[in-house]
Amino acid sequence: MGIGLDLATFIGQLVSFLILLGLLVCFGYRPVRKMLNERSDRIREGLEQAEATGREYERAQAEAEKQISEAREEARLIVVEAGQAREKLMKEARSEARQEARAMMERTKSELEQERREMIADLRREFADAAILAAGKVIGESLDREKHWRIIEQALEESESLRETRG
Repeated sequence: MGIGLDLATFIGQLVSFLILLGLLVCFGYRPVRKMLNERSDRIREGLEQAEATGREYERAQAEAEKQISEAREEARLIVVEAGQAREKLMKEARSEARQEARAMMERTKSELEQERREMIADLRREFADAAILAAGKVIGESLDREKHWRIIEQALEESESLRETRG
């Protein structure tokens, strides 16, 4: 043969190669392939988990933004309500102050009216006493105090009723 090949060596090497190939397929290729498949599955699961985590993050972020906007709206409403409550309290305080001022004016008015009446009564008594004393000195004798008191009181009442009808 012209290429320098020995058929027995070639068949021996071919058989050795096929045995080695069979051993490699049984003990090398299958475990490596199994390991590569497992790694591929882990990578795929990791990617799916990352995508799920990304979706969860986006959902959580949207929820957080929604809660923040709700909180802002609620805070705005609280501020508005506080302003309205302040205005209401101010109006109530003003109204209460006006009522107290009116009540105080009415009390003062009634107290002044009472004092005026008392002063008029005191003046009447003093006038009556002075008139009785003067009449007693003019006549030169003692007058019945009770009788003259009634006469003076009657004269003052008539004078007052005349003033009221004129004025």
